[in-house]
Amino acid sequence: MSTDTGRDGAGARAAAGEPAGAAPESGGLRTGLTRRHMNLIALGGVIGAGLFVGSGVVIAKTGPAAVVAFLIAGGLTVVVMRMLAEMTVARPAVGSFYVHVRESLGPRAGFVTGWLYWYFFVIVVAVEAVAGGRIIRLWLPGVPLWAVSLVLMVLLTATNMVSARSYGEFEYWFSSVKIAAIVVFLFLGGLYLSGAWPAGDAGGPGLAHLTGHGGFAPFGVAAVLAAVVPCIGFFTGAEIVTIAAAESEEPERAVASATRSIILRVVAFYVLSVLVVVAAVPWNSGAVQVSPYAAVLGRLGVPAVETVMNAVVLVAVLSCLNSALYTSSRMLFALTRNGDAPRGFTRVGASGVPRRALLAGTVLGFASTVAAWASPEGIFAFLINSYGAVALFVYLLIGIAQVRMRRRLEREAPERLGLRMWGFPWLSYAAIAGMGAVLAAMAVLPDSRAQFWISTLTLALVLGAYELRRRGGTGSRGVISATPESR
Repeated sequence: MSTDTGRDGAGARAAAGEPAGAAPESGGLRTGLTRRHMNLIALGGVIGAGLFVGSGVVIAKTGPAAVVAFLIAGGLTVVVMRMLAEMTVARPAVGSFYVHVRESLGPRAGFVTGWLYWYFFVIVVAVEAVAGGRIIRLWLPGVPLWAVSLVLMVLLTATNMVSARSYGEFEYWFSSVKIAAIVVFLFLGGLYLSGAWPAGDAGGPGLAHLTGHGGFAPFGVAAVLAAVVPCIGFFTGAEIVTIAAAESEEPERAVASATRSIILRVVAFYVLSVLVVVAAVPWNSGAVQVSPYAAVLGRLGVPAVETVMNAVVLVAVLSCLNSALYTSSRMLFALTRNGDAPRGFTRVGASGVPRRALLAGTVLGFASTVAAWASPEGIFAFLINSYGAVALFVYLLIGIAQVRMRRRLEREAPERLGLRMWGFPWLSYAAIAGMGAVLAAMAVLPDSRAQFWISTLTLALVLGAYELRRRGGTGSRGVISATPESR
């Protein structure tokens, strides 16, 4: 068998007679995602229910300075995305950063990266299914939560079963709704703050609320830095576009295009919208903590504001659930290609979908939803804490891998650096240090300490699984060729 780690992507493709811009060897996956899909996947990945609801918790703990916390977290996410983009454009691969980490830092680091990321999104499946079920039960109170969550997972699993293009099309429209909602919110908020809004609390407060209730940072700089921890979690998901690149018609161009514009997206959709919230409504208002966007729209006198926001949040939840099912299946599929996962998950259907890998995430997601129903304060609470720092562990490994890969490419194949990391190596080092600082903060801050240590337990279990795999002698199998499922 050939090995995925023996040759670099462009060189291997050239040796096989493929053009330099050819898509990565997909192992059975099909290229059904267009550039418009990829742009909206990148954008939708950073707009979840955390923005519409969770940002209120950050505002309550930091005041108007929440804008600064989101700006820091967004900046760190942008830098990580640039690192990923450099590696993905230079080395398109099924599994994206799992392959990059494996090639740069070794099989152990690759195994840990792939399985931690898969675990993260399996738990996201459960979290989003439960969240969506709770929203729908506001309109259908007589239906059990577990039943609604099951229906949501079945529907979106069926969508993902059809093809990658089907996933991309649903995500395109989900993301379009989220973008439209934020654009309308920013427009209405701008009218209100400028005094041009004709209804509600006429006249608008201008920017008085930014300093009028205890100052811009009423809890001090330490509270702002502590708030960066949950803000990082809100941005997790932007990297999905690099995984989807394996099924894109133009992987290098699509990733480069999506990541180049992420700065504008982060500033406009997170920082500006949070700024509108804390400028339009007193940050210490109880309504802000419950639903910050609804609080602003209520101040403007928008009718049926709760129904409108519940509908928008439901779309955000369904988008995250859709992406979590897709991402977990592709990562599990990628893990099989180096013997890091059971070989049965490498099979794909006639449409190019790794159906067994997709169903694995669905089954474990449903088991977690049952835990949310049967033991909300026990098993489910433990699961939620067990993935709190996992994405940061993965981001840290990505940062270290980027430095290693960049050094190697500069020596061996500088022509493949079609998209380069800004300010290398110092900005890369700063990002790695920043992620280390966020993890250290999680370990000591009361609100995140449990998440850090239980997530560390998750990391230890994955490391233990790698040792069992290594001693079992399955670590040298290399790439496993995918075969279509018998129908």
